[in-house]
Amino acid sequence: MNSDGEHPDDNIIRVPGTERIFYRGRMLVVLLSILAMTMMAISAINVALPSIESSLGASNSDVQWMLSGYALAFGMVLVAAGRTGDLLGRSSVFLAGVAVFTLASLVCAMVDDPMWMNAMRIVQGVGAGLSTPQVNGMIVQYFHGQRRAWAFSLFGLVVSASVAIAPLLTGLLINSLGPNIGWRASFLWNVPIGVLTIILGFRWLPFGPERVRRLARQRGEFVSARLDLDPVGMILLSLAVLSVMMPFMLHVAAGFLLLVAVPLLGWAWVWWERNYARAGHQPMVNLNLFAIRSFTHATVISGVQFLGATSTFVVVALHLQSGLGAAALLVGMIGLPNAAASAISSLWSGRHVIGSGRAIVIGGFCCSLVGLISVMVMAWFMDGDSPTLHYMWLSVPLILFGIGVGAVNTCNQALSQEEIPANIGGTAGAVKQVGERIGTAVGNAMITAVLFWVQPIGWTAGFTAAIGVIVVLQALGLIFAIADRRILGDGRSLRNLG
Repeated sequence: MNSDGEHPDDNIIRVPGTERIFYRGRMLVVLLSILAMTMMAISAINVALPSIESSLGASNSDVQWMLSGYALAFGMVLVAAGRTGDLLGRSSVFLAGVAVFTLASLVCAMVDDPMWMNAMRIVQGVGAGLSTPQVNGMIVQYFHGQRRAWAFSLFGLVVSASVAIAPLLTGLLINSLGPNIGWRASFLWNVPIGVLTIILGFRWLPFGPERVRRLARQRGEFVSARLDLDPVGMILLSLAVLSVMMPFMLHVAAGFLLLVAVPLLGWAWVWWERNYARAGHQPMVNLNLFAIRSFTHATVISGVQFLGATSTFVVVALHLQSGLGAAALLVGMIGLPNAAASAISSLWSGRHVIGSGRAIVIGGFCCSLVGLISVMVMAWFMDGDSPTLHYMWLSVPLILFGIGVGAVNTCNQALSQEEIPANIGGTAGAVKQVGERIGTAVGNAMITAVLFWVQPIGWTAGFTAAIGVIVVLQALGLIFAIADRRILGDGRSLRNLG
C-alpha cells in the first residue's frame, strides 16, 4: 500500500490517519452527483426562463443575471476553492460546496421576487465553484492508471449527458406541472439529491487528510501543514476572471470597458504569485504548473473546444424555437440522442486513453466537424412549413457531434492531469475549468451575436453562419490537438499514472 492509499484490491482505499476502508466506486457516486447537478444548472434554466420571467415579472436585466450570475460566481470561485481544498482537505470543502448549492436551489424554488432569484443563482454558483474542483482533486489523489482513466471517462460522461438532458427534463416538468410549478421543480430536484450526497459523503468520502493536517498544525510538525491561502492572489485572479467573463455574460456594451483591466490584473497576479513564492510562501497557483506541457496543452485545447462546442445547442434551440416555431420539448428530444452518443463515447474513450489518448482527441474533433457541417447542410432543407418530425433528422448529425465531444472531453481531461502531483490536483483542475468557463462565456456571446447579426437575411442564413463559426473554432482545436500529439506523442499518455 502506498502513501496515497493504494490497496491490492482495485476498489479499496485505506487512507493514512483513519482506520476506515473506503471504496473508489462509492466515492465516485458522491463526487459525480454534485458534478451532474452543477452542470444541469447551466443548461436547465435556458428552457425555464420564459416561465420564470412570466411568473416573477422579471425584466430583461433580471433575466441576464439569472443566466450570468451563476456562471460568473462559478468561474470566480473555482481556483480559490481548488487551492483551499488542496490545503484544508478536499472532502470538507466539497461537502461545504454541496450544502451551499443545495440550500440555494431550495430558495430558488421558493422565491417570488426576481432580486432573490438573482441572488440565489449567484450563491448556487459559489456552491458549484466550491465543490467541483474537489472532484478533480480527489480523482487525481485516489485513482491511478486505468482506474483514473475510468474515473475521468465517467467525469466526461456526466458533463456531456447532464448538459444535454437537463433541458429535456425541464421541458417535461413544465409541460406536466404547468409553467409556474414546473420551473420551480427544475430547481427543487437538486434538494433531495444534494441532501443524499451530503449524507453519503460523510460516510463514503475519506476525511483522513483533514485530520492529519489538523494534528500536524497543532503539533507544528510539518511546514506543509501550515495554512497559507494567499488571499491577495485569490482576489487578483478572481477580479481578472470577473473582468473577462462579465462583459460577455451580460452583453452590456459599457461592460466591455472591463476588458481593459484584464491585462493589468493578469500582470499583477503573475507578479504577486512569483514574489509570494520567492518570499518562501505558498502561492495560490504555482506558476511552474504551466511548465507542465501536458497540462498546458490540454487546457488550451479544452478552452478552444468550449469556445465553440457549448454554443451549439444554444443556436440550435434559437433556430428551431424562434426561427421555425418548434416546441421546447422537441428541441430537448433532438438533444437526447446526442447525450446518449456522448455518454457511450466517453466510456469507450476512457478505456482507450492510455496509449491512444491524443489520437482519440484528434479523431473526436474530426467527428465533431463532420457532424456540424452536416447540420449546416440539413438546415437549408428545413423551414417553418416543414413537418415537425422533419426537425428530428437534425439529431442524426448531432449524434456524430456528441461522439466527438464525449471523446475529446474524456481524453483531454485525463491527459491534462497525467503529470500533475496529487497535492495540487484540485488547483490544477480548477485552472482548467476556469479556461472552460471563460470559453463558454465568450463563445456564447460571440456566436449568438453572429446569429442575430445575419438573421435579418433569414433564420437559416443566421443559423448557418453561427454554426460556421463553431466549425472554424473546432477546426482550430483540431490543429492544436495535432500539434499536441506531434510534440508529446501517445507513447507517454498517462505514463505517470500506472
